[in-house]
Amino acid sequence: MNGERMMIGIVVVLALFALAGCAADVNVTPEADVPVTVDSPADEAEDIPVSDDQDSVAEEPDVEIVNVGESGSTSVDESALALAVAPYPAGELSAEEAAGLLYMREEEKLAHDVYLTLYEKWGLPIFRNIANSEQTHTEAVKSLLDRYGLEDPAEGNGVGVFTDPALQTLYDQLVNTGDASLAAALGVGATIEEIDILDLEARLTQTDNRDITLVYDNLTSGSRNHLRSFVSTLERQAGEDYQPQYLDQASYDAIISTGIERGGRGRGN
Repeated sequence: MNGERMMIGIVVVLALFALAGCAADVNVTPEADVPVTVDSPADEAEDIPVSDDQDSVAEEPDVEIVNVGESGSTSVDESALALAVAPYPAGELSAEEAAGLLYMREEEKLAHDVYLTLYEKWGLPIFRNIANSEQTHTEAVKSLLDRYGLEDPAEGNGVGVFTDPALQTLYDQLVNTGDASLAAALGVGATIEEIDILDLEARLTQTDNRDITLVYDNLTSGSRNHLRSFVSTLERQAGEDYQPQYLDQASYDAIISTGIERGGRGRGN
């Protein structure tokens, strides 16, 4: 019996040795032999795409393009605007884009001319202040005409004179309406700004040129400020509530319920 137990023990020991030998034959690669790739700072830099696009944000100057003054009048700073559009190449314009610039040059002039005429009639400072601002608006569009080599439709035209027949008719109608009373004149101011906002928003959908959108965006902001100013002055001077003539009620309410905008800047706003 003792001999049988001894034999069983020997067999077990031999079996264990055999299993150990099998385990030793398994091919396991030590961790130290696993190749590990570590990106150097130079490698990481090479993996970052570098854009050759001249419109990249890094090249866009962060400048304040508009100045907000008395009565909410919002003027375009000519030097700041020139700096802001400088990084953008002046490419080719579509016929639609060119027509938009020509029209907006005269529409901004119309605002200036109407306000100047109404100031001479009523002597209220808001007309003079905003007329001065509108002069900078029309000059901002003029700078784009020069940039793209477009002929200026307002060249040589005095106050109240327009190349576009529709704008000539509109000017005559607005001045005639504003001549009736001070309240009517302030209403004319608000109406002009409504028209301006809608026309600028429409032109923005017709272009993807960053220099043009930059100008249009800032002019739209200025028009919203001017609309607020005319509406509040009408309420204060004549005790009348202005009713929107062209904007839908929701858009008008959104503008009027918001404070004066002061953040007209470069970098596409």
